[in-house]
This record gives sequence, C-alpha cells and structure tokens, in this order.
Amino acid sequence: MSVITAAGIAGLGFVLTAIVVNVGYVRARLPFPAAAEGLDAVTDAFATVGARLRRPSVLAPVGWLCLTVFAAGVLSVLWRGGSGVSAWALVGFAGVLMQNVAFMCVEALRFGLAAAAHDRASTAGLWGFSNVLFGFNQVFLAMAVLGFTIAGAGVGFIPTWHIGLGYVSAALLFISAAASPYNAEGTSRLAPIGLIGWLGWAGWIIAYSIALIRL
Repeated sequence: MSVITAAGIAGLGFVLTAIVVNVGYVRARLPFPAAAEGLDAVTDAFATVGARLRRPSVLAPVGWLCLTVFAAGVLSVLWRGGSGVSAWALVGFAGVLMQNVAFMCVEALRFGLAAAAHDRASTAGLWGFSNVLFGFNQVFLAMAVLGFTIAGAGVGFIPTWHIGLGYVSAALLFISAAASPYNAEGTSRLAPIGLIGWLGWAGWIIAYSIALIRL
C-alpha cells in the first residue's frame, strides 16, 4: 500500500475515531469544554466518572496517529518544493502537528479534573484552563485547513466546492478560537460557531481522504 492510499484511509479513520471517542464521552456523561455547564455540574460529573473516563481516551492516540499520517500524505501530494503556492501545505502540516499536541493536553486535563474533582478551587482552575486551551486549539485546525486548502487549490487537486468548504471552516474555527478567552467558564454564545467549523473540518477531511484514495 502506498503512503498516499494509507493517508486517505487514515483520514477516514481519524474522523471515525473522533466520532467514537466523542460518543464515548457523551455516554460517560462528561461535560465538554464550551458546553455551558455550571461548575457544580462539572465537579459532580468528574467526581463520579470513575473508570468510564479511561475507555474513550484509549482511542485518542489512534486518532492523533491517523491525523498525522493523513497530513503527511496530503503534504507529499501537494508540496512540489520551493516557495510557490504549494508551500502552503507546510502551514497545513504544521497546524496538524500543533493541534495534536494541544489536544493531547486537553485530553490529559480530563484526568486532572477527575483527580481534583473533590477540590472546588482546583476544579475551577483546571476547567477554565481546559476550556480556553480547547478553544485556542481551533486556531491550529484553522491553520491546517487553510494551508492545505490554499495548496490544494493552487495545484488544482481539489474542486471548487471543497475549496469553499475549507475557507468557510477555517474562518469559523478562527473566530471561535479568538473568542476563547471569553469562554473560561464554558458559557460562550459563540461555541456553536466552533462546532459548525469542526463539522466542516471533518467533512473537509473526508473529501480530501477520498481524493487521496482515488489517486
């Protein structure tokens, strides 16, 4: 199997893994950053989660691996060397790597919240940190989408509708990231913008993955 085909499969695997992990957290009744949960509800949820926290987190590294392989495959197809328009793919690849690191921290913070759930002050601090970091992470998603979209458009690899989806998703993710300081308590009214941007990013990955597999 070529690296490009593996990258396409990995992109689809990332989206599937992300869905499974999020469903796992919903079933565990864990609050999501930016979910407008009160601090008491957040504290109670993490204090009683127990082993249910571990199960979905086991799959998180699979998602990061899949996303990195996907990004490497896209980079190998788009970047032609030099500093032309295809070099924007380097921005996309950097965005993926940075989002993996940032989201690894968000994931680890869940365990910190569970450990500190009986201390309200500690929970408040960790929850605020998690909310803002989760929001700022979206700028890295925006970088990934923007870089790979500009490069893909420049070399004629993706169609017009895919280009438009990339630009709109990147803009929504960036707006949501910029509003993150106002979401330390998880009560931002702009949270749906980030969710729509993330859904657009997931659809964008699926379309790119299919294009890679067809090469």
